[in-house]
Amino acid sequence: MPAPAIKICGVTDAAALDAAVAARADYIGLMFHPPSPRHLAPPAAAALAQRAAGRVKRVGVVVDAGDAEIAEAIAAGRLDALQLHGGETPARAAAIKGRFGLPVWKVLSVAAAADVARAEIYGGAADFVLFDAKTPAGGLPGGLGLAFDWSLLAGYRGPLPWGLAGGLAPDNVGEALRLTRAPLVDTSSGVESAPGVKDPAKIAGFCTAARAA
Repeated sequence: MPAPAIKICGVTDAAALDAAVAARADYIGLMFHPPSPRHLAPPAAAALAQRAAGRVKRVGVVVDAGDAEIAEAIAAGRLDALQLHGGETPARAAAIKGRFGLPVWKVLSVAAAADVARAEIYGGAADFVLFDAKTPAGGLPGGLGLAFDWSLLAGYRGPLPWGLAGGLAPDNVGEALRLTRAPLVDTSSGVESAPGVKDPAKIAGFCTAARAA
């Protein structure tokens, strides 16, 4: 099995960014959703984007955002891709992709096999699907450390490139990869010491464990 790509999501400061680069992560996630403890205002995102330039790819996370909000995130974060983490329909995903010209990642919340099957309807509308755990209604859409039944993705073959998120941490990412053979793994709260506070040692441990699986 080839080593998976790795995304460290919810990066909020230079120390976390530098730790992700040192651990050879492929992507960092910059959060543009104000209710999240990992939310970045445009000036903070711009500073991190400048520091990241040429070192790691930047994915901007938005939740049911309007075009103006997306444009502001792209400009501030110098984004390489957009991650749609809300209820965006295939039509909305396709419209965002067409308007902004960036690869679109669509997060799909999973609790059952039918949720995995929803990836089929995003073929042609998105460039990548990220399977994450379903979170309680009315709360944050992710970053809560919740996992789902990884066996739902065993042997998965879908219409789009894909990745795995939800409750991944240094001590379980190896098992998750053995069960799913995910081409990409994404972590946020699993490498934190407190909500929104990344732990450089955990980032290093996650990347090491993912590559060793």
